[in-house]
Amino acid sequence: MKALGKIFGLFFLGLLLIIVALGFALTHLFDPNDYKDEIRQLARDKANLELTLKGDIGWSLFPWLGLELTDATLASLSTPDQPFADLRLLGLSVRVLPLLRKEVQMSDIRIDGLNLNLQRDEKGRSNWEDVGKPASGVTAANDTPAATGSAAPAASPAAEPNESSQPLKLDIDSLIVNSARIDYHDAQKGQQFSAESIQLTTGAIREGAAIPVKLSAFFGLNKPVLRARSELQGELRFDRALKRYQLEDAKFSGEVSGEPFDGQTLTYSAQGQLLVDLAAQVAEWNGLKLSANQLRALGELKVRDLDSQPKLSGGLSIAPLNLREFLATIGQKLPPMNDEKTLSQFELVTRLSGTDNSLVLEDLNLTLDDSHFSGQLAIADFAKQALRVQLKGDQLNLDRYLPAPSKDDKDAGAARKAEVKASVASAGQSGSTPLPDAPTQQAWSSSEVLPIETLRKLDAQLALDLDQLTVQQQVISKFSAKAQSKGGLLTLQDARGAIGSGSFDAKASIDVRPAVPLLSVQKNLRGIQIEPFLKKPEQPSPVKGLIDLNANMSTRGNSQRAWIESLNGDASFLLNDGVLVDANLEQQLCRGIATLNRKALSSDPRNKDTPFETLQGSLSVRNGVAHNPDLMARIPGLSVSGKGDVDLRILGLDYRAGITITGDQGEMPDPACQVNERYVGIEWPVRCRGPLEMGGKACRLDQDGLSKVAAKLAGNKLSDKIEEKLGDKVSPELKDALKGLFNR
Repeated sequence: MKALGKIFGLFFLGLLLIIVALGFALTHLFDPNDYKDEIRQLARDKANLELTLKGDIGWSLFPWLGLELTDATLASLSTPDQPFADLRLLGLSVRVLPLLRKEVQMSDIRIDGLNLNLQRDEKGRSNWEDVGKPASGVTAANDTPAATGSAAPAASPAAEPNESSQPLKLDIDSLIVNSARIDYHDAQKGQQFSAESIQLTTGAIREGAAIPVKLSAFFGLNKPVLRARSELQGELRFDRALKRYQLEDAKFSGEVSGEPFDGQTLTYSAQGQLLVDLAAQVAEWNGLKLSANQLRALGELKVRDLDSQPKLSGGLSIAPLNLREFLATIGQKLPPMNDEKTLSQFELVTRLSGTDNSLVLEDLNLTLDDSHFSGQLAIADFAKQALRVQLKGDQLNLDRYLPAPSKDDKDAGAARKAEVKASVASAGQSGSTPLPDAPTQQAWSSSEVLPIETLRKLDAQLALDLDQLTVQQQVISKFSAKAQSKGGLLTLQDARGAIGSGSFDAKASIDVRPAVPLLSVQKNLRGIQIEPFLKKPEQPSPVKGLIDLNANMSTRGNSQRAWIESLNGDASFLLNDGVLVDANLEQQLCRGIATLNRKALSSDPRNKDTPFETLQGSLSVRNGVAHNPDLMARIPGLSVSGKGDVDLRILGLDYRAGITITGDQGEMPDPACQVNERYVGIEWPVRCRGPLEMGGKACRLDQDGLSKVAAKLAGNKLSDKIEEKLGDKVSPELKDALKGLFNR
């Protein structure tokens, strides 16, 4: 037995020496460089590739099956003169004996100088499109019909699982890629992309073990022009049987700059634990930490149904941030705002959900300066930029975020203010000056207001509820609005709220589908103080009171001036418990009575204002001019009626009215204008003309009309004397004839 064992031992030792000798002979006597043409033809036949091996092929057989290629290029057979890949060096080696056990034990895999040049022409055809397809007209020997027919029955048993179908076990010392580059050019779209200086290094690659990975590269894009530097680090684990892949302690960092950043640089990093489970069709990013310049965020993301319609879920929290400063660091310029301190406080907490074409921010909690919102923000369709907003908030001062006046607006406003100031200064307090001139300066800007092209593409739905909204210095409580925009038609379906003790509701639409936009609005105001709408920092409101207003207006254009000049519609108004500020109609009436009494006023006006019980009328607006045919006012002891126009284009008024003493014959402010029974029922003519801002200060007694009143009063007095002198001595017909003669 010992001799037999010794014989077997010597046999196997001899066999091993023979194998080593054969390996030495093969590697030294057999030169693969002599078979370059055969290798090249094989690549053509099997992969439709044009393989060019300019350098030598180095190889070893035992105990390592080694291969080293230098200076090689690859091209599609359809474009053999346009290589899509070239390689400076590829080196790898595999242990021979473990291959017999379905194990791949490799030393370092090294790839140097790999360049991929991928091109797509004007017709959309790529230079790698035919790679992998068998060359036309070429079939392998075992692919003949006869061979195929005879092999078909034998193929079915092979489909059954067996030991040979088990996956290979990988054991690779490392993978190193140096100085790789990828260039992609799409002539059809005019786009270019490049990734250069690609460096990839890994530790030992073994299934189930942590594999250190480090990848870095520089990226470039031409539309828009972008340059980026990126680096990825982490530990990779994979289990091919479970189809499970993890990147632990992943850190992705770098910098990006270019046209979208206006010369600024964004420095970014993202960390966390990544998992892809293809068996469950799930991808996760847990422990997400994100930074971008000053921005800091935490979150987690999960995507399921990877093989069909991916669905996103997760959460995101953005730490308090000065949004204005952050946007400046990435070259994003904000439009001018009335308050340049806005957007200094921003914070966001939300849950995320979405698909490959949508994103929803649910259970949203948003802080913006002094405002706090909750609700939902969504992009329903990325391709259509369909925006959906449902928010509830505590307060919002919209005036802070509105655009500051442009230079043209300021210049036009300055001219208008100078004209009004001159009219007010010349009016005086007592109304003794001549009637003010009608204004001539346009009161509105010609600057375009609406971003037409943006609005035509806008697809949005808005539902907003606020405890308090400030706009145009008006504080609106319990504000709510619903609006939508689609296909160039913007509709304010409903807007309502309370201002003081009053309330309002409105509907409006903007149609930007025509070349000239069309606008319409319906407003209803109930019991709202009118003073805040009319007052300005440099000038008080000319009227006070509680207004009820119903208006239905339409216009066209894209500037304040165009809107006013094209304004048409109808309205009715009622002003209760009001005051005409700095307009003493009682003093005006006193002046007229004193004139008829042929006396001079001996005292200054006691009151500067005129209170009234009601002021009402209707308006018919045509091309920016509001016609008011039925103005009526009730003042204690007086009634006022009149008609006139308000030219909204220049904010000027022109009215003729009559003041009638209705019975209050109490003490007048001056002895010179004491009322007697002759003045009761007489309509005293008033003319109002001037800037709308002057209100009642633009009113004067109409001197021509006053002469007619004097003549009438004189006629009445003469008639009384005729009655007194003639008594019953003449017939009534004669007395009437004499009175008519004197009245005429």
